[in-house]
This record gives sequence, C-alpha cells and structure tokens, in this order.
Amino acid sequence: MTDRLIKPVGRGFLFLDSHPVGCAQLVKGLTEQVEARKPEQRPVALVIGSSSGYGLAATVAGLARYGIDGIGVSFEKAPTVRRTATAGWYRTAATAAYAEGQGSDFHFVNADAFADTTKSEVLDLLQEKFGGVDYLIYSVAAPRRVDPRTDTTYQSAIKAIGQSAQTKSLAYDDGRPVLQEVGIEVATDDEVAETVAVMGGEDWARWVDALEQRKLLKDGFSTVALTYIGSELTGPIYRQGSIGAAKAHLEQTALALSKRDGVEARTSVNGAAVTQASSAIPGIGLYVSLLHKVLGEQMQTPMQQSIALWDQLTGEKPLDLDEDGRIRLDRWELADDVQAAVRAQWDAATQETIADVADTEWFYSEVRRLYGFDVAGVDYEEPCEVDVEWPARS
Repeated sequence: MTDRLIKPVGRGFLFLDSHPVGCAQLVKGLTEQVEARKPEQRPVALVIGSSSGYGLAATVAGLARYGIDGIGVSFEKAPTVRRTATAGWYRTAATAAYAEGQGSDFHFVNADAFADTTKSEVLDLLQEKFGGVDYLIYSVAAPRRVDPRTDTTYQSAIKAIGQSAQTKSLAYDDGRPVLQEVGIEVATDDEVAETVAVMGGEDWARWVDALEQRKLLKDGFSTVALTYIGSELTGPIYRQGSIGAAKAHLEQTALALSKRDGVEARTSVNGAAVTQASSAIPGIGLYVSLLHKVLGEQMQTPMQQSIALWDQLTGEKPLDLDEDGRIRLDRWELADDVQAAVRAQWDAATQETIADVADTEWFYSEVRRLYGFDVAGVDYEEPCEVDVEWPARS
C-alpha cells in the first residue's frame, strides 16, 4: 500500500502525476451521463484507444447502453516509486470495475496498438473468449509509431502545408490565461508522409486485415475510425495541415475497407473536445474555449456523441452521413450561427480581453481533469493509494 498526497505539478498542459481517485470519479461521472440498460444480447466490441478521450467515452457508452463484451486496448504506464501511473491507467481500472458491475465480459490489454505482437495477443483473446467481433472502434492519438514490419520509427509533425501560417493560441502562466501568436512552419514532404504513417489509416487497416485473416469478423461486422474536421479558424494548422493529410488518408482507408466483403467501414467526425492530444495543438485550446463560451452547456460532450455513435452503429437510429459517407457527430459545432459567433470572439480576443471573450477558466479546469484534478467530490488534501493494479483477466 502506497498512500501519497498528489498535487498537480507540471508545465503548460502536461502534468507529472495523475490523481487515482479523481480519475476514478471522472469515469463515474461519464457513466452517469448514460442511461444504463439491460441488454437482450451483448455485442462484441474491440476498442483501440480505450483509455482516454473519445475512445474512453465510446467504451463507457457501449458498456452502459448496449452491454458490450470485448476488449479495450491502450498503452499506459504503471506507477513507479517516483511517479503515479498515467491517468489512463487509473481510468482503465475504474472502467473495468464498472464493466464488471454491469455484467459485461470486457478485458483490457495494455500494449502498443501498432505492434503485431499486440494484434496477435488481442486476437487470441478474442478467439478464446468470444469467437469473433461485431464492432471495431479505432481511436488512436499518438505522436509516433514504430512499424513492426520495417522497424521504422515515424514521428508526426504539427505543421502547415504549402505556406506558413500564424494563429492565435492560448497558454497559461501560473493559471493566468496568456494569448500568444504562434507561427506554423511548412512541413516537408517527408514530414507529411511520416504524419500520415502515424495518424492515417494504415494501422487501422492492419487490424481489420488481422481479424479477417483469423476469420474473426462476425456477420454484419462494422468498424469506425474517429476523426475531426473542425473550423476554418483552425484549418491552417489542422485540416489543411499535416494532420489533415493524415485524416484524409484515414477517410480513404474507410472507402477501401468498405469494398471488402463482410466489412462496413466509416469514419466518424466528432466535435471539438478537450483531450490530451488536442491541447497540444496550437490554436485548438483557444478555439475550444471560445466554442464553450458561445455554447455553454449546449456544447456536446464526448459521451453524448458516443451515445449517438453507438445508436447509429447498432441501427437504433439511422446513420447521419454526409456526401462523403462520413458519420457526422459535429453538426452542432459547425452550424453557421455557432461558427459566426466563435469567429467574432476570435477576432475580439486580445491579451486584455481574453478572459472575457473565452471560457479560459473552464478550459484550464478541463485540462486538469484529464489528470484527475478539479473533479467534484474528491478531497485533494487526503492522501490516496497510487499502486492500483491493471485489471486482471477473468
């Protein structure tokens, strides 16, 4: 037993430690956003990237609303003598406890999703426990990828394509919001290619390949990769930049996969949210804080969107598709009136006005919540157990 008093120590949007009780309470809050049901049958789901962001929300929504069995895959660090475990480690432990309470046979694998050894381990478990899979949800956000077949390490780049760009960006100095002007360099062809190799659809396709080769695709198999389009305000750094090239490849992969017999593959365009991945991209933090200022409680949470995704995947509700066949869960964000209001706030944002035109306190609190801090109902003056075990397989 190792009780410690955990404080939010870090730099910028990165914290050195995570709070186990806060992370568990955060998962509890996610479950409370879903009306739990007693399922007549339990579909089998494989969620790649199940410990954070939209992958976590999709896992919890599937467990609560549709009673999914299956496997979640993520790559998290265990606690050490000096540091707590990563927040995703603690969130996974809490999610596993919830799944058990719901009667779901859901297992969690802690391993590199890009590795072929991980695919073999996961597919062995799928075959042993369930005989196949109904749904594959792919939600991976990683800064680098090692291709196990070539041993090549690819590094993603957050850069513009074609010409350099400038963007307003939000930072914090001891909790005080600071508005910055950030220059975005032009990516080289190699940097774009490496970003596509990390964040595009190659690994998603390899998961489908592996399932197909092992004959683990059940009748009606459906797979979806989560993606983002976003606003014209963030376009130069996101959709028109190196990240956007990777997202375009993800969408092309969906079209290619759907041509196979027995596979329905789509991308799901989710709305803006505060995640560990998005907070690292210049301009996104400012944009999301402005969006929340405009919409308030009408801003849809990842859980609300994940419920909608499951409802559409299972056929409870019709698919909301755009002309390119993508599932659209972001229409609330990109509505003309919403974007006009956000643009007005963006143009009005200066260092003197930033705390008024943007919801900077909310955004900073949301970043801290990613690590288990600023969560209601948690006594942060009370030491807590940090040596939480990874969920054991039944």
